[in-house]
Formats: sequence, structure tokens, C-alpha cells
Amino acid sequence: MNQYIAAIDQGTTSSRCIIFDHDGRVVSVAQKEHRQIFPQAGWVEHDPEELWLNTREVGAAALAKADLRRKDIAAIGITNQRETTIVWDRTTGKPVYNAIVWQDTRTDRLVERLAGDDGPDRYRAATGLPLSTYFSGPKVRWILDNVDGAREKAEAGRLAFGTVDTWILWHLTGGCGQDGNPPGVHVTDVTNASRTMLMDLETLQWDPQICEDFGIPMSVLPEIRSSSEVYGHARERGPLAGVPVAGILGDQQAATFGQACLSPGEAKNTYGTGNFLLLNTGTTPVHSKHGLLTTVCYRIGDADAVYALEGSIAVTGSLVQWLRDNLGIIDSAAEIETLAASVPDNGGAYIVPAFSGLFAPRWRPDARGVIAGLTRFVDKRHLARAALESTAFQTREVLEAMRADSQVDLSILKVDGGMVANELLMQFQSDMLAVPVVRPIVPETTALGAAYAAGLAVGYWSSEDDIRRNWTADKTWEPTMAADERGSLYAAWNKAVERTYDWA
Repeated sequence: MNQYIAAIDQGTTSSRCIIFDHDGRVVSVAQKEHRQIFPQAGWVEHDPEELWLNTREVGAAALAKADLRRKDIAAIGITNQRETTIVWDRTTGKPVYNAIVWQDTRTDRLVERLAGDDGPDRYRAATGLPLSTYFSGPKVRWILDNVDGAREKAEAGRLAFGTVDTWILWHLTGGCGQDGNPPGVHVTDVTNASRTMLMDLETLQWDPQICEDFGIPMSVLPEIRSSSEVYGHARERGPLAGVPVAGILGDQQAATFGQACLSPGEAKNTYGTGNFLLLNTGTTPVHSKHGLLTTVCYRIGDADAVYALEGSIAVTGSLVQWLRDNLGIIDSAAEIETLAASVPDNGGAYIVPAFSGLFAPRWRPDARGVIAGLTRFVDKRHLARAALESTAFQTREVLEAMRADSQVDLSILKVDGGMVANELLMQFQSDMLAVPVVRPIVPETTALGAAYAAGLAVGYWSSEDDIRRNWTADKTWEPTMAADERGSLYAAWNKAVERTYDWA
């Protein structure tokens, strides 16, 4: 009997279920977008119950599209938007507040208070992360401080915290445990835990002192487990009932795994709502001196954890959405390539999309977006091109920091995510980096990585060698730009970035 692996990919803008075969090829996919909630400037929220409902719907739809049943699925993997934070009541299963999304900046003053005289690197040695609104810990503290009764309930053991993987897994494996059934498992994996600012990178456990400093009762925290093991089984109701849930990876770590970046020195860049460049550094964490994050890349069962350096860019694909939804320059995201390709260059215009400040490697929460270099000559075509180019410029900044930290010169860059269909962007990226850019034949590497983690746990794939064999290149872009032009464009970009400082 042929069996398959189902991957739940709960992302920033949509929920998907993708079913893969043994060769890592897509058998079926279903997707549904969810609402983006903006209560005020700098605040970004999702409805946690909508995320769970949509996850159930796409799971059923993906099975139906391929005419598959639960017996055809060997395991389920989960991948997720990582730092997005949910706190819920263990008894009712109801969230006490909306999910606070990773892009949200409401905790900026709290982060400053936590930094104190030590500054943003107060916890970097233990967590690999600078104090930032980006991570989950400050978001949990905000909910406990600002939602009526939340702190009292948390201290009484009634509340649970989780990133989206934990929320989905808890519901998938039983939720509140009504009708005599046991409650769902309250678990996260090491990759998601490493994005909270609450986990020690060396021990791979919650740090009691940091939790105390943040004012977060440890009773709300999920158990930290590996990225590839059986955590539980889907509950008895639903299309996937009884199937083992056996893999969890945060979305960028999942994409790294799906891209078969399994040896030190191998890297990938995901082009999605934001951009995320990860470099596998092996079983020893490398602490960055150039503005990057040290994070857990993955841990397979009882094996040693593998670490990564990460450069996180807040706004890339979401800049295209902004041009569509806020400015009306395009009617669909796909139109931007045609519009941008209708001019030979950016006309001297640069867009720096620091909507939530600047992430790696600059870490400037005071920055805000600018459009620089405007003249009467510039029109919407040049702005479309400048928007795409900003993604490539930001990626170059991160890659230069990564080279400085790791002393590794990349020979190629593996890419994935929705924007890699944009060939103009991929060529410009290769030109900016002066290295080949390679897109795999299966672009759904985030979901594929979660599928691989789940499949390894149940023996569907025998080893990481199977993953390496499955990886195949689809298209490669080679650099064609002259070095002096590359340098001139990048220098102008840096000048534009400096104009964003000290706005907030």
C-alpha cells in the first residue's frame, strides 16, 4: 500500500496542507488565507480560532483532492510562523487574546525596560538573540500584563502559552479533552522554543532566571521536545484521526531542512512575507558578532541539536502586498514582475521597507520606511522595480554579515518561497551577490521539511541521505552584472537605509 506524509504549514498569511510522496513530490495541496488584524499602528494580530479552523479545513481538502483516507497517511508534520504568540485557557480552549504576530511592535517599551543598563544583548549569550519586539517572550508578558485576569489565571496554572505549532498540536491531539478524552499534548520543538528568548541554547530547556525576569510563570510553557518524534496522535474526530503527529519545525528551519542544508556551511534563503537566510553551523552554536541570530536549526530524535546562524528581514513579500493593497499600484502580486521589467532600472529610486524597524543585521527598531531618490522622472514602474530590488539588497546585507561571522564564502544560494517565481528578482539577486542562485524543483520546501521530520520519526524515510537524494535543482541564475555597477547600486541603497534611522 502506498502511503504519504501530510504537512500542515500554518504561515503568516495562510494555512496549507500539502501531501508528499516518498520522492518528496507534491501529491495534493489545499490552502486558505486568514485575516490580518491591525488594531492600531504597529500592532499585528491573527484570530487563533480562525487559524485552527482553517487548518482543519485544508487538511480535509488536501485528502479529498487526492482521494486519500487516513490509512494512506503515515504521519503528520507541522511547520509554522515562529514567534507569533498565543495564550489560552486550558479548561475552555479559548484564547485570552488574539495571536500577537511576529511583526508586531507593541512591546518596544517593554523590551527597553528589560534591556536595562545591559542593553539589547542582555540575554544573547544564553539565547542567541537580542532583545527585540520580534520574539515571543515579550509578547507573552504583554498579554499577562494587559488582559484582565490573565496574570492571575497564569499563576494559578490555568493558562497555556504556545507558538502556533503548539496551538495546532494541542487542538489536533485532543484540545480540552472533552467527552472523556485526554487533553491534547502541550509541546513545542527546539526550533520554535529557540525563538521565544526563554530557552537556553546549550541546555535546550527553559531558563528559569530569564522567565523570572520576564515575569512569565513557567507553568504556562510547553514541554520542549525534538523536531522529529511522535508527540501524539490526531484525535478521533476528523479526517486525520489516529495518524501520528511526528514532526515540528519552525518555518525557516523547516525550509532549511527541506532544502537539504544538512551539512555545516550549507545555506538557504526563503522569500516570503519576510526573508530568512539560514546557514547550518553544525552541532556547536556560533554566536554572532555582526547582528545575526544564533538559533537551533533542527534536532532529530535523540541526536545532537544542529544550530544555524540566521538573518531575518521583516519586510520583503509584504512590501509587494503593500504596493497592491495600500497604494493600488498593482492589482495582484504577480503583476509586479511585468511592471518592474518594463523599465531597465529603478530610475534612481530606492524603497527601504522598515515598516517594523530594521531587523538583521542592523536591528534598528527606531527605523521607519522611506522612499528615497524621487524625481519627476520616477513612476510606478520604477517603484515596482525598487520594491523587488530592496529584497535583494537586504539579502546581501545579511549574507555579508554571515560571511563575517562564519568565515564561509558561499558558492551558491538555495532559494525558496513564493517570490522565487519572480525571475527578475532572482536574476537581480544573483547579480547583487555575485554567486549563482538555485531554485529547487519542489519549491514547497517549508512544508517538505516538516514532512521529512515526521517521516524520519516513523521510518517512512530511513535517513537524511534520502533527503539529500530527493533534492533536485529546477533553475539556476548566474550573475551577469559588472562589479562597478553592483557596487554603485549597493552604495546608494546603504545611503537610503541611513535615512530611515531615528524616526520612531
